[in-house]
Amino acid sequence: MDCYIPYIGYAAAFLTTFAFFPQTVKIIRTRDTDGISVWMYLAFTIGVFLWFVYGITKKDPPIIAANGVTLFFATVILFYTVKYRKR
Repeated sequence: MDCYIPYIGYAAAFLTTFAFFPQTVKIIRTRDTDGISVWMYLAFTIGVFLWFVYGITKKDPPIIAANGVTLFFATVILFYTVKYRKR
């Protein structure tokens, strides 16, 4: 049973990470970031970065992979949220 645990980690990582993909694409296409909180995404992005660093220190591939990709998506969303927010 223990041999399946990494696969569970990778499946969880894939699903939670790529859940951000549609939102990222929508924001890039429409430039509509209404309803997205800059402060929430800033806190989230910092948290994901810290998880990424944690995964590196633990040498845990599912944590590294998931948080590396999520960090990319979150950074893109945060960037566009700041860039296109209405003043």
